[in-house]
Amino acid sequence: MSDLPPLTTDTIWAILNDTLDDETVNRLVWQCLGYRYDQSWANTTVHAEWRDPYPKPPNFIESRPATVKLTRSIPAEHKQLLKEKLGFSGYKVDELIPRKTRRATMANWLLSYMQQNGISI
Repeated sequence: MSDLPPLTTDTIWAILNDTLDDETVNRLVWQCLGYRYDQSWANTTVHAEWRDPYPKPPNFIESRPATVKLTRSIPAEHKQLLKEKLGFSGYKVDELIPRKTRRATMANWLLSYMQQNGISI
């Protein structure tokens, strides 16, 4: 997974603007959760709260339950980071489709991950 883009605000914007493909967005979240791939999925570095229900990384674009769990795992003080740090005001009503809202959730989770791990925002 070393061919992933760097975890930067440009990458977060690419997720929000739908210029980064779904597979790459999933892989970014999987990497941050601790999933690793080397001929098969390894989850030894994944926290039990994710590893137990998802021994293999979930497709967050397709799985509402996994995305809900991702949303709930964002600390309360980080729920508004997209707005506070990037000025993202959300999508227009006619753009609100599950795929885009799940990508926004993933972007917010990644931004929270960056904040918690001292990665420059």
